Amino acid sequence: MEGMKLPLFLFCLLICSHELQTRIQDGTALRFVVLGDWGGIPVYPYFTVHEMAVARDIEMLVQTKGVDFVLSLGDHFYYEGVKSVDDPRFKQTFEKVFSQPALLKTPWYLVAGNHDHIGNVSAQIAYSDVSQRWNFPGLYYDLLFNIPHSNATVNILMIDTVVLCGNTYDDIQPSGPVNSKASEKQWEWIHSKLASSRSDYVVVAGHYPVWSIGHHGPTACLVKRLRPLLKKYGASVYMSGHDHDLQFLKEDDGSAYVVSGSGVESDPRTNHRDSVPLSWQIYSSPVNFTVGGLAFVEVTLRDMTVSFMQTDGKCVYKATIPKRKT
Repeated sequence: MEGMKLPLFLFCLLICSHELQTRIQDGTALRFVVLGDWGGIPVYPYFTVHEMAVARDIEMLVQTKGVDFVLSLGDHFYYEGVKSVDDPRFKQTFEKVFSQPALLKTPWYLVAGNHDHIGNVSAQIAYSDVSQRWNFPGLYYDLLFNIPHSNATVNILMIDTVVLCGNTYDDIQPSGPVNSKASEKQWEWIHSKLASSRSDYVVVAGHYPVWSIGHHGPTACLVKRLRPLLKKYGASVYMSGHDHDLQFLKEDDGSAYVVSGSGVESDPRTNHRDSVPLSWQIYSSPVNFTVGGLAFVEVTLRDMTVSFMQTDGKCVYKATIPKRKT
């Protein structure tokens, strides 16, 4: 074997595996799953085979690596959300799918997607009082976590991009907020939270992507208004779903973007590959011929790593994001 070079794909798998194992052994990382667009289907059996495979991936990570929580980035129930807190889709698409014993005590933190907003988002918020692991306190909110055995913190801003930019029911861009006053109030909140955060890592998470090469592509509203705020206040990364694939994009100045929207399917389309500079397109499941699954994040005092996982449990790409300079 001496002198032989491993293919890039196999080299990445070995690096991912080594990093994941090392960090769980040292016990110094905050770990979470990022997953969007897992909302099943509106007819029996109310879930997809792909969604079940993603649930098994999360179970594997809980058992072997440790998962502190799941960030769920919208489109929880295709295609028209839920009608009430008693809607059977909560059981059919969520409880019966993510039902493995290892998952029952893992908290979920959620924000709504465009399909959720077609239905009753207030019912999804109210479901927080029904399920101990379903945490959806409001349309937007922030979370603060400590990195184990340290004074370092991770601040996560969960934002509602549909309130900010408007809804879209097909392939077109959102055309503007339904309630301009509510939209501006949230923009002010985002600005204030980013300006005041002194955390070692700041994650902003919503449904629509800023940048994406996938089926829906970049969200013009977020490129115009959110992107400058992320840069101005040195956010660590923006995470989103909406496009049903996995992507890691990084601008020339280091601004990082994660798309993890493969909860219900793995979409091979790259309709907007020309909408994002080629040098920013670091990894995507369609272009790299891998299968969409989920993103697994580990945060230590040193850095943040994002491991992109296929539904067979393999890590197919690992990105590293540095600690903020505060």
